[in-house]
Order: sequence, then C-alpha cells, then structure tokens
Amino acid sequence: MNAGLKAVRTALAGRPAWLVGGVVRDRALGRTGETMDIDVVVEGDPSGAARAVADAAGRAACFALSEEFGAWRIVSRDGSWQVDVEPMRAGTLEDDLALRDFTVNAIAEPVEGGEPIDPLGGLADVRARRLRMAGPAAFADDPLRVLRLVRVAVELDLEPDADALRAARAHAAGLRAVSSERVFVELRRILAARAAVRGVEMMGELGATAAVLPELEALRGVEQNRFHHLDVYGHTLEVLDRTVELTDGRLAASELGRTIRSLEPRVAGLLAEPLADELTRGEALRWGALLHDAAKPITREIRPPDGRVTFIGHDARGAELAREVLGRLRTSERLRAHVAALVRHHLRLGFLVHEPQPLSRRSAFDYLLACSPVEADVTLLSIADRLATRGEHARRSIDAHMSVAGALLPDALRWHTEGPPRPLLRGDELAQALGIETGPRVGELLRELAAAQYAGEVRTAEQALSYARELAEPGMAGGRLT
Repeated sequence: MNAGLKAVRTALAGRPAWLVGGVVRDRALGRTGETMDIDVVVEGDPSGAARAVADAAGRAACFALSEEFGAWRIVSRDGSWQVDVEPMRAGTLEDDLALRDFTVNAIAEPVEGGEPIDPLGGLADVRARRLRMAGPAAFADDPLRVLRLVRVAVELDLEPDADALRAARAHAAGLRAVSSERVFVELRRILAARAAVRGVEMMGELGATAAVLPELEALRGVEQNRFHHLDVYGHTLEVLDRTVELTDGRLAASELGRTIRSLEPRVAGLLAEPLADELTRGEALRWGALLHDAAKPITREIRPPDGRVTFIGHDARGAELAREVLGRLRTSERLRAHVAALVRHHLRLGFLVHEPQPLSRRSAFDYLLACSPVEADVTLLSIADRLATRGEHARRSIDAHMSVAGALLPDALRWHTEGPPRPLLRGDELAQALGIETGPRVGELLRELAAAQYAGEVRTAEQALSYARELAEPGMAGGRLT
C-alpha cells in the first residue's frame, strides 16, 4: 500500500473522512501503479486531520495549501507522495461531489474502506471510458477545467462527451484570467502524456490554444517553401510526435529509432534525467519541439524574383520568443534557458550537411561547444525536425541529415556525460609561458587549443604550448586566429 494512503487510513480511522478523486478513479480504471497524489475530504476543520496524517507518516511536511478553500497538503519527506486534505464544501458529501470537475473524479470511498459513493454515475463513465461534467457549471466555476478536460482525456484515454466539449469550448476564453502557474501545470502534464499530440489538437479544437499559447495558434496556415509538405502548424505537431516517439514505445519500428539504434540505452538515460519544473529532459524536449518554429510567422518573407519563402532568423528570434512564452507561464529560469537553447540551435546540425563528409573533428567540436549544454538534446530535436520535413527532394535530404546526426550523436552524448576534454593548460599557465596578459587573447588561444585537443592534433601540455606559440605568432603559422 502507498505510504501516504497508509498514513491517511491510520490517522483518520473513525473520523468522517473520505478518499476522493484520482485514487478512487484510478483503482476503478484498473491502473495498478501506486497513486502518488491522494485527495481526502473531511467534515469540519481539515488542519487537525492534516497534522494527524503528517504525524502518522513520520514528520512529513504539512502546510496550508489554500486559504480560500481551507485545504492542507502533506508531502512525504522523500517527495514520493502527497496528500491534500480539504473541508467539505457543501452540506453533504453528495453535494460536495457535485461541485467537482468530472464524474470520474466525483467518486468517494470511506478512508477505512467500503463501498464507493457514486451519486453522479462516475463508475459507469469509467467503464464506458467517458469524460462527463459533474455539473453544468463545471467550467464556469473554474475555466482551468478546460485544460484539465484535455489533460484527463489524454492521460487516462477517456473520450469527452458532447456536452463537456460544448461547455469547454464556450468557456475557453476564460483561461486568460487563470493564473499562469495553474495553466503551466496542466500544459506540462498534457505535453508529458503519451498522447501529447492528441492533447494539443484538442486544445486547438476547444479554443484553448488561442487563450494560453497564442504563439502556437499563430502557426496555422503559415505556408512554407517547397521542401516542406505541411504548413508550420502541421509541421510542428509532426515534430512533436517524433519527439514523443523517443519514449512512447514506437521507437524500435521507426526511422528515428533506426538512426539511434545502437545508442538507444544512452538516449533513454539522457531523456529520463530530471531537468526542472518536474520535467525530465525528454519532456522538456517536447517543449522545444512545440516552440522550435514559433517565430516563423514574424520572420516569413517572400523573396523576388522567384517568390521563394524564407524564415531567416527564426532560430534566434524563436529563442527569444520561447523565453517569453515560458516566462509568461512562470517557469523556472533553467527551463526557459534550456528550451530557448533548443530553439536557438535547432538548425545548426543541418548546416553541417553541406560541409565535406565525413565531418572533421574540429567541426564536431565547434558544433558541440556552440550547442552546449543542450548538445545531445538538440541533436535529437534536429533529427525529429528533419524527419518531419518531407517536401521536394526529401529522401536525399533526410539521408544526408541522418548520416551527419548519426555520426555526431555519440560525441554529443559523451560530451553531455563527461563534458569537453580537460584542458591541457590553464589560462594563467598559458599567459605566463607566452609572456602575455590574461584577457580575451588568452581565451581565444585556449579555445583553439581545445579544438586541436578534441581533434587529436595535440595530446600533451608540451604539444599544446608549442602549438600556442605558433598561434601567437603574426600570421599564425597556419593557425585559425587572425
């Protein structure tokens, strides 16, 4: 039994208290994994009940969650589960359940066990895999439930009924008044779901995208050049689907999977790493896919004389836009910087296709250094982006891109885990040996030495110093500085 659920049953035995929502619903759905979020309704003041649960759990954190509704939250010491204790909001439990969002979340059960209390037919809806409003005012009471409808549908594979869709569509504009933090929580979970693409499509159909992600809505109908087979919106959803493919079980049978087959365990490890805001790197990659072309509408030009469509600078402007979007959603700086870097560098690997092949070690170094710290993530994004671009000459372009990406990905994964090679010389050592002051010139020399070291051109401190002396000479004796 989940430790949080055990603490609830121990602490609240004999009290008028009920399990509600997800823990009851998930059991009815046959979801065998332990529910980490547990909701409890109690009669009277919930603070004492919450403290009792915290004590039963062994000094778990306990704090007031909402002054407006009187809810309290208990979080385990290791963060593996949480319990929300709420007061009954209506005169009876049945009336309280009627105030909830959907019937599948309006099923209760006494904390000590017993028959479910299901006044709204939630169990029948579970069996029918149907998502139905708990009451006609569900979305009017809280417009965030428009996004929650999408999230619950994609997480649990439920189908909203016509009334729920109609009401959600009527209240989608109300999302503009909902706090950004609450909006992000729902968006985060929608994009983290296996059916993320379905979720984004449903958001668009309900009018929710225009309210919470207008930058994504603006991509509809933005036509591209002859090398694309979809408009920017359709292309974006296909890139998102390719990134979802990395973790949803389809990889082995896909072209993306064939490209990374020998590296799949290392890619899986990368994508599973926690990043920020309760997102893994794999889930953050989906945000990169969603926003990678967000600046195309504002950079689109038609060039004379042949009417060629261009989006020059959409990578740099898109990085700024990604930061703006995530800033509006009140995400952490780490997530903003990570996604902005994905957007900023998503074109870089494609440029390497036009260099002599196989790619030189110096070119690989330049790429990895420029893209760090998202060198591995953005390589995967570039593969997804290329596979979703199937216009004129697509097969030839895809093959060339996959060849370069397949060669770079092992280096990118190694760079991610080990970092760049340890410098053979420190900056102060180099400055002293050459008799120059520390400053930008030393930084330029160190970068050139790092590139030479990565390429295998220098292997010892003595070789590095000799090479640095050559670089420091006027004309650079074949070096790359000017």
